[in-house]
Amino acid sequence: MKRTSRKTKPGNRVGDIRDEIRNFLKRNPAVTFKKRQLAKLLGYSSEHEYARFKQALRQLEQDGGVQQSGRRKFGGLQRTDTFTGTLAFDRDGNLAFNPEKSEFEGDVKLRFYVAQGGAGEASPGDKVRVKVVGGSGKSLVVKVDEILAHEEKAVVGTVERVGGSYKILLRSKDLPTSIDVSRKRLGGAKEGEKVAARLLVDPYGGFSAEVVSVLGKAGDPNVEIASIAAQFGLRKDFPREVADEAHVILDRIPKEEIAHRLDMRKENVFTIDPEDARDFDDAVSLKKISDELFELGVHIADVSHYVTPGSQLDSEAYKRGTSVYLTSGVIPMLPHKLSNEICSLNPDADRLAYSVIMQIRPTGGVVDYKFAKSVIRSKRRFTYEQVQKIIETGKGDFAETVLEMHKLAGTLTKIRNRAGSIDFDLPEAKFVFDELGRPVEIIKKMRLDSHRLVEEFMLLANKTVAMHIGRHGVKSKPFLYRVHDVPDPDRIQELAVFVSHFGYDLNYDGTVSQKQLQRLLESVEGKPEEYLINDIMLRSMAKAVYSEKNIGHYGLAFKYYTHFTSPIRRYPDLVVHRLLNAYETGTDTANPRDLRKSLAGIAAASSEAERRAVEAERESVKVKQTQYMLEHVGDEYDGTVAGITSFGMFVEVDDVLVEGLVHVREMDDYYEFIQGKFQLKGRRSGRVFQLGDRVRVKVLRVNMERHEIDFVLV
Repeated sequence: MKRTSRKTKPGNRVGDIRDEIRNFLKRNPAVTFKKRQLAKLLGYSSEHEYARFKQALRQLEQDGGVQQSGRRKFGGLQRTDTFTGTLAFDRDGNLAFNPEKSEFEGDVKLRFYVAQGGAGEASPGDKVRVKVVGGSGKSLVVKVDEILAHEEKAVVGTVERVGGSYKILLRSKDLPTSIDVSRKRLGGAKEGEKVAARLLVDPYGGFSAEVVSVLGKAGDPNVEIASIAAQFGLRKDFPREVADEAHVILDRIPKEEIAHRLDMRKENVFTIDPEDARDFDDAVSLKKISDELFELGVHIADVSHYVTPGSQLDSEAYKRGTSVYLTSGVIPMLPHKLSNEICSLNPDADRLAYSVIMQIRPTGGVVDYKFAKSVIRSKRRFTYEQVQKIIETGKGDFAETVLEMHKLAGTLTKIRNRAGSIDFDLPEAKFVFDELGRPVEIIKKMRLDSHRLVEEFMLLANKTVAMHIGRHGVKSKPFLYRVHDVPDPDRIQELAVFVSHFGYDLNYDGTVSQKQLQRLLESVEGKPEEYLINDIMLRSMAKAVYSEKNIGHYGLAFKYYTHFTSPIRRYPDLVVHRLLNAYETGTDTANPRDLRKSLAGIAAASSEAERRAVEAERESVKVKQTQYMLEHVGDEYDGTVAGITSFGMFVEVDDVLVEGLVHVREMDDYYEFIQGKFQLKGRRSGRVFQLGDRVRVKVLRVNMERHEIDFVLV
């Protein structure tokens, strides 16, 4: 916690200080403080302030408002000795404990270490209840009291022989650099091979590993992709019982089902997706009712009709949480028969949908809406590039409708921007592969107007569903929201310092509005550092997550938001479909308290699955970028200095979105790292490199196994 700064005020009575001490100790139930330490944390630094602080603390002692521990240390009355959370390795390879946020939200950041032998049979990743057995100040020692949930987490690494013994070299930030494996537990793996292994706990609290599968030669690109899937626990194949359940689902839609639905098969409904998309879970329609009113339809695959609660399909979808899009292909949440066939809104095929139909003015205001279980028949499967061509030329299938959609989407974008919605524009890397699956070209996937068109309509549908539940008549109903918290002040302060090195002023004074962040993004638009600053700003903000408690969405500037539009690939969307239908039809019979508890678990599991998928997808991109650069050793590129450290500087290459390191040992002088300024300064030449500098680099070496690229300045 940062020290509180205050000026002594005449009205700052001893009673007020006493209440402040009591509340602070209540918020930090696991910690005890020395008198001076507590005073400093609360900001009572001068002798006059400290005298009043001691008087207030003395009164609390007399009233029994605090309790003493050890050598004149003070703590709250409700001391907490047990916590719930997960075990994990710290950066030094020691076993540590991470309490759940709901269990500990104190002002003081604590570190929990597991006593030697204190893990029992628990392993890293397990959810446990621990008991505090020692420690002081900000460091507490704990012992596992109970294993609440065991996670069979595979560790992935490369086998190395050290003398007569073996180790598995690891590269995960959550694990130590290596872990021992005995010869008899190698599973036939040889030195230099990539393996997946499980952790073993010895009676003294130490850890070793046992190889469960040999993935292949380390450094082979296909092996590296397979290792990512193993590292993140991603399973491409479905269990037999899940596949069997999908297999018996009828391909055709029964007439009696159509009779109960809104029939929209004659409407001009079409999909807009990437060229390589195989599953289509959203379609759109737009028709003019009058000069002042349109009917906008967002039609989403009705996955909930086929995947029912308690089924094997539902259980597997919950475990997976989301589809994962690796560079080598997709690992779907649902089996192929559902994701690519029955549920996919393929053209010229009758499909069941859940539609959000909105009456909307040309000025963007929604005047009415309804939700309907529907049946649709897509008239066209558009790619983004095809729709973009219609927008630019005014010609093509459904050109009049597409142009009206484009105009309406632009209006919706302006409305969001006025409200403070932050619009990141981050280009993605698209790979062109040869017949052997090797990347031969990296292309920046630019954001087109056609992308924005679909985004705006999906955002509006999601917002409308969430507002209906959260505000319009059914506020008391449990629901699953997509929420985004306000940024952490420390992270925004770091962002302000970072962008200042590029010559930008965030005007940060302790709080930051969406408008300030908007203005920064506008000021970097079209500049060489645009992508870098967009990326750093995104990382400075809180992560959007799922929650049964609505706190709004800071980034979008929405008070109500959910995910409704992608049930083929996201489990929360499937749950939202079920909840909305239950509330609309009056068939909800669950106890609200039990349902909220269930939704809390779904929200936590889905948020974790999303985090895991994002990390896996980033790693797979890094593998293909590294593989691409293998063929370009010696080539030169222009780039931007994106990071400065004591050992060198990271350079982001413009054309291929690849980052590499220029190590100080490869530079032409002895360069010193200037702390706080993010600079490297040559001792002899006086030359300075700093964030944002434009440089030209040559590819020096590429390490496929470690996914690392080294540059040298040209």
